[in-house]
Amino acid sequence: MSQEELLNSIIHAIHESDSFRDVMEIIEPPLLKLLAAERVTVYSKGRSDREIVSTYRSGEELKEIRVPLSPKSLAGYVALSKKELLVKDVYNETELIEIHDELRFNKSFDEKSGFRTQSVLAVPIVFKGTFLGVLQALNSSRLAGFTDRDVETANRLATFIAQKLRYDFKGTSGPFEHLVQSNRIRAEELDQLKSRAEQEGTSVQHLLMSEAGVSKNELGESLSRFYQVPFASFEPHHVIPPALMEGINLAYLRQSVWVPIEGNRDDAVVVLIDDPSDAQRVMEIQRSFRAKSYEFRVALKEDILRYLGENTSASKDSADVHALLGKLQEEVSSEEIIDAQEFEEAGEDEATVIQLVNKIIIDSYMGRASDIHIEPGKGKANATVRIRVDGSCRALLSIPSSHVRAVVSRVKIISGLDISERRKPQDGKCVVRFRGNPIELRVATVPTVHGESVVMRILASSDPLPLEKLNLSERNIKVIKHITSQPHGVFLVVGPTGSGKTTTLHAILGSMNTPDRKIWTAEDPVEITQSGLQQVQMKPEIGLTFASSLRAFLRADPDVIMIGEMRDYETAHIGIEASLTGHFVFSTLHTNSAPETITRLLDLKLDPVSFSDALQGVLAQRLVRTLCENCKEAYSVPEEEYVVLQRYYGEQHFSELNFACGKSQIYRPKGCDKCGNTGYRGRTGIHELLLATPSIKTLIYESAPANEIKKLAVSEGMRTLMQDGIRKLTIGQTDLSQIRKVAGSDE
Repeated sequence: MSQEELLNSIIHAIHESDSFRDVMEIIEPPLLKLLAAERVTVYSKGRSDREIVSTYRSGEELKEIRVPLSPKSLAGYVALSKKELLVKDVYNETELIEIHDELRFNKSFDEKSGFRTQSVLAVPIVFKGTFLGVLQALNSSRLAGFTDRDVETANRLATFIAQKLRYDFKGTSGPFEHLVQSNRIRAEELDQLKSRAEQEGTSVQHLLMSEAGVSKNELGESLSRFYQVPFASFEPHHVIPPALMEGINLAYLRQSVWVPIEGNRDDAVVVLIDDPSDAQRVMEIQRSFRAKSYEFRVALKEDILRYLGENTSASKDSADVHALLGKLQEEVSSEEIIDAQEFEEAGEDEATVIQLVNKIIIDSYMGRASDIHIEPGKGKANATVRIRVDGSCRALLSIPSSHVRAVVSRVKIISGLDISERRKPQDGKCVVRFRGNPIELRVATVPTVHGESVVMRILASSDPLPLEKLNLSERNIKVIKHITSQPHGVFLVVGPTGSGKTTTLHAILGSMNTPDRKIWTAEDPVEITQSGLQQVQMKPEIGLTFASSLRAFLRADPDVIMIGEMRDYETAHIGIEASLTGHFVFSTLHTNSAPETITRLLDLKLDPVSFSDALQGVLAQRLVRTLCENCKEAYSVPEEEYVVLQRYYGEQHFSELNFACGKSQIYRPKGCDKCGNTGYRGRTGIHELLLATPSIKTLIYESAPANEIKKLAVSEGMRTLMQDGIRKLTIGQTDLSQIRKVAGSDE
C-alpha cells in the first residue's frame, strides 16, 4: 500500500468513527508505518487548561502523561506556541535552544519508563485557530530521522483528528456559532452585525449584547465552546496579586489585551485574553511574563481593560437581570410589533412582560418554528419555552417562576381569552405584525398541576403552495391531475396531525380554483386562505359543525366541497352522498396508510357499494426531515446498506430506481452553522397514493382487508410511504433514519 493510500485509509477510519478514542487503537499500526515512527502519542486538552493529557499513546510503561503548557517540555511548547516541532536529538540542548531559548526535553519520562527517546515530530491539533491537542511521533526508523514530508503528513492527519476531537469536546467552528445553534440569533442577523461592527469600528460582542439582547453569560458560553477554554467576567472585588504585575507595563497590556489575574510565576498563572487562538500573542506572553505554566481564559476586551484600570461605556452594567427576566428579551420595540387587537390589563402589561412575549414569538418565527410551548415548572422552578422546528422540539429559553403567570396572561390577552379562567382549557387566535409581516397564531391553554401550559401554533402563510412544490413523484402528480379532472367523487388526504394534510389539500384546491367552479370549504381552523374559495370556520359551540356545514353547502350550488375531517359516520355518509349527486368532495382522516383508510371508513358502517362508487383515491403522507444542502456528505453505498434498502423497497421493484451497489451515492448528515449543527434543515413530504381503479373498487365492495388492498394497489403502481421515502433518499433529500421515524421499518 502506498503512502497516500495508507494516509487515506487512516483518514477514512477517523471519519467513520463515533469518537476519536474509539478509532485510535485501530489506526495506530498504519499510523506508525506512515510516519516511520516507533511510538505515537495524541495529547488533548485536560480538565485544567494549564496542561495537556495523553488521550492515546503507544507503550504500556505509563498509564497517563500530563504535560504543562510550557517550553519546559516538547509537547508543552507545541501546545503553547501552536507551532510544529522537528527535533533530531532531544538530548542535544543546543538544538533545542536554537528553536526556543527555554525549550527543554523532560527526561523524567524516559527515566520512569525505561524507554529511550531520540527524535521527535510534534504538530498542534487545531480547529479553526482553536487548540485541541498535540500529535507526537517518537523515534524515526529512518537514518535521516523525521523529514519535512513527515511533518506535512502529520499536519494533514492533525487536521482530521481536530475535526473529530472538536465533536468530542462539543466545540464549535466560530466564536458565535453556539448562539446560532441554540437559536439565540439567526445566522443572517449575525452576518449583519459583523458587517456593522467593521463599518462602525466596534466589536461584534458589543453589538450582540447591546442590540441583539444576548447576555454576557450566553456570549461567554459561545466563546468558551469555540476557544475551548473557560470564560471569565470582570469581578470588581477580585484583587490581582501585586507580584504578578511587577515589572509589566500597563500600557503594553492594554494594547495587547491580556492580563494575569491569579497564580504565581513559580507555578501556574491564569491569564485573561480576548483571543486565546492568537499564537503570536500567546508566545509574547510567554516571553514577557516568565512562568512555569499558563492557564488561559477568554474574556471580553472591555472586562480585561477594567482589570487594567480603564473604564469603558460598553462595560457598564445593563438593566437589572431580574427586572428584564434574565436579559431574555431582544431589542424589539412596540412599534415593530403591533397586535391585531389592543387590550388593557392592569398589572400584566408591564413593558418587560410585553417584550418577553414579543421575543418568544419573534424568535420562534425567525427560527422556522411551527409550534411554541410555554410549560410551567414544578414548584418554584423556572418555566421552559420550547419550540418545534422541523418536527423536533428544542429549548428556546427559561422564564423565572415569578413571571410565568404574567407571561401566560399576556398571551391570553392578545388572543382574546379570559385571563381570570385558569381551570378550563381555552382556545383562541391572534395576529401580530413584525416589520410589516403578519404572523398568525392559534393559541391553546391547558391547566396542569403546576399551572397553565400554553401552546401557540404558528400558522402557515396565507398563500397556498403550487401543486408542483409538494415534491410529489411524477406518477403521483399525474394520478392527482387525472383524479381532479373527474366531475365528481371523493378524494381523501390522510396522515397524523402535523403531516401537512391541509397544505396538500389547499395546493390541490388551488389547481382547481378556476372561475367556472364554485368551491366551499369547512375548516377548523381556517389556516390558509385563497381568493375564489368560500371558506367557513367551524364553531361547534353554536352548532356549526362539519356535518351541518356540509348540509348547508349542498344547498349553495357547489361544484367542489372540502370538509376538514371525516371524523364520524354522519359527516362521511353525507360526503359520500354528495359525491354521488355530482359534486367533488375532499376531506382528511387520521390514518396510517391509504389502504387502512378504506377499512377505517368501512368500519364506520358506510355502505361498501356507495363508498366504492364514490371513491377516486387516497393520498397518505408524512413529513420527513431533509438533509442540509450546505453540509450533507456523499458516500458510496456499502453492500450491507444496499441490501437493507433493497429489502425495504422490495426486490421486485428496486430496479426502477436505477440504483446500483458500489456505483451509486447517497448522502448523510454532517452539521454546520446553517442547520444548527444537526445535519438537517427543513422537511419534505413522502407520499402513498392509491388510485381507486375498478379492481380496487371490487375489493372495497367485498370489504377486503387492508393488506389485500395494499397488495393489489402496489401491483397497479402505488408506492408506499417507505418506498417513496427511499426514492427520495436515492436522490439525496433525506436518509434512512428519518424515513424509519415516520414510515416505520416493517414495510
